[in-house]
Amino acid sequence: MNLSELEKEREKILKEIHQLGDMRSGSLSVRYQQCSKSPCVCHEPGHPGHGPIYSFSTLVNGKTKIKNFKLSPELEKVRKEAETYQVFKQLSHDLIEVNNTICELRPVLTLQIHGNWRNLKKTYKGIS
Repeated sequence: MNLSELEKEREKILKEIHQLGDMRSGSLSVRYQQCSKSPCVCHEPGHPGHGPIYSFSTLVNGKTKIKNFKLSPELEKVRKEAETYQVFKQLSHDLIEVNNTICELRPVLTLQIHGNWRNLKKTYKGIS
């Protein structure tokens, strides 16, 4: 792809990101569990346990937060938002790749005035 095509691709990705709507980071899982009551049917061999229990887990300030849901419109809302976030992550990855390629292909501007070269040298002198 040439520079012009890459810039069009970048605009396309940005439009897709703009149109995503509500999203939340995290993952939704389904689980079954045994209760603490020993005469309960969930303790019988082959029984999957109580459930399904839908758990949404997310990372907040470095800690995992889990919220359980029953089959409901709220669960469907969370599922769609989590799926939208996965689309966002992929589009973000694609955007970064396109931008990296654009940066590699874009020509370097030459410094027109000798004084600008000295200022540039001063700017980058302390960077390691």
